[in-house]
Amino acid sequence: MTWPEDFGTRFTVFVDVEEEFDWRAPLDPRNRSTTAMTAFPEAHQRFAERGVALACMVDHPIATDPVAVAILSRVVEDGRSEIGTQLHAWVNPPFEEDPATTYAGNLPLALEAAKLRSLTGAIATAFGSSPRVYRAGRYGIGPRSFALLAAHGYRIDSSVRPGYDYRVDGGPDFSTADAGAYRAGDIVELPLTTVFTGHARRGGGRLYRTLGHVPKGRGVFARAGLLSRIALTPEDMPIADALEAVAVAAGEGLRLFNLSFHSPSLAPGHTPYVRDAADLKLFHAWWTTMLDEFDRRGIGNASLDEIIVALG
Repeated sequence: MTWPEDFGTRFTVFVDVEEEFDWRAPLDPRNRSTTAMTAFPEAHQRFAERGVALACMVDHPIATDPVAVAILSRVVEDGRSEIGTQLHAWVNPPFEEDPATTYAGNLPLALEAAKLRSLTGAIATAFGSSPRVYRAGRYGIGPRSFALLAAHGYRIDSSVRPGYDYRVDGGPDFSTADAGAYRAGDIVELPLTTVFTGHARRGGGRLYRTLGHVPKGRGVFARAGLLSRIALTPEDMPIADALEAVAVAAGEGLRLFNLSFHSPSLAPGHTPYVRDAADLKLFHAWWTTMLDEFDRRGIGNASLDEIIVALG
């Protein structure tokens, strides 16, 4: 899609605001704890001081927890951050599916619609306005999801994760998806930004997928500086690699960088990415360095409202 010339090159930050759970264990609908939200105000302040809006993608345990709602209600008082929707099917009523069906896009159409309706209503009740942006938990968008989103008044989806293939357990395949925004019917897709770097980066997702069938193929290519897959997130992605990815994408003309992280990473011990205080320090340092790089390149932050206005 074509961005207005005066939009320039911008970046946005999406936060998957969600419950805590063991990332190594099967997903359990009983996991609804939201204690990590106590760390959210300090993190938001760090971003607000740099003029960065947060797209807070809220799921059912968050939207129905009064403490979490109070915290996020103060966050959006900054005038630029906004509440969006994140559908974790396994903790979102109604509960009629096989517990193993964690990708919302794989649910029967009526059940996916019922879960979306339930969550959209809970968010509107909690925050006083209807959400305009959506993300499927586990990036589980389905072929019928876009029409459902449009019917519920959504404008933007951000469930596509280019370069990643989740088919091994029934999820979608984004291995050859592009990082640029595009229209899917009445919905605009803002993929999370993934960049292929290295001398063979023109091979992109197709080459990376092929290397997955070669023993140690991806590791060999990465170590040789031929091809690496870099997602713009502080979670398990070294800052040096992320900065290289920004340089590549900016050079190739990407107009909107979409960065993300999970809210439980704001408190040690809830995700594999932030296990202790040292990891948390590195997490915050990653953001400081990345925001400095965007400043250096003249890449400004875009709020959801600014993006929607630019979309017309």
